[in-house]
Amino acid sequence: MSPIALVAVSCILLSRAARYAVDMSASSAFRVVGIDPGLNITGYGAVDFGNSLEPSIVEAGTLRTTHGRDLADRILQLHSDLVALLDDLRPDTVVIEQLYAHYKHPRTSILMAHARGIILLACRQVGISVHSVSATHVKKSLTGNGHATKLQMQRSIQAICKLSELPQPPDVADAIAIALCGGRRYARQ
Repeated sequence: MSPIALVAVSCILLSRAARYAVDMSASSAFRVVGIDPGLNITGYGAVDFGNSLEPSIVEAGTLRTTHGRDLADRILQLHSDLVALLDDLRPDTVVIEQLYAHYKHPRTSILMAHARGIILLACRQVGISVHSVSATHVKKSLTGNGHATKLQMQRSIQAICKLSELPQPPDVADAIAIALCGGRRYARQ
């Protein structure tokens, strides 16, 4: 195994070991994985939309790349980890946050675009449909405020999903929110 592959494998084992597992026994009619893309930290949340009135969180966590490594190595690491995650969770669809660019932070937008491209590619490679939703749409659908703060989103997810504590880091709450919003929209199609 190459050194790069070893880094990717150890990263997924460490980051997935600390994942949120809320209801692994729920029967699934439709599974959505929401993804909050980032090159350093990518949040994910798998939610089942079954016959019950309430969606059920299957798993949520983060995929992290090794900070300070070459960009190409980090892209490979995120791709490998994501393909393994999708293979494990087997979602019906993936919903990803749309790219938002702010003129004050162009570098952040470029790095996020790298992560989005990796995610889109990985989903297509394993044959999973992908949808995009805007951050303001997700925030408004869950909190009533399209400009909700990270803490407001965490509290909203905690309340909606009846979690005993705030989902950490905020990327996890965002990913669960993306899955909930996308699932409500695309499960009917």
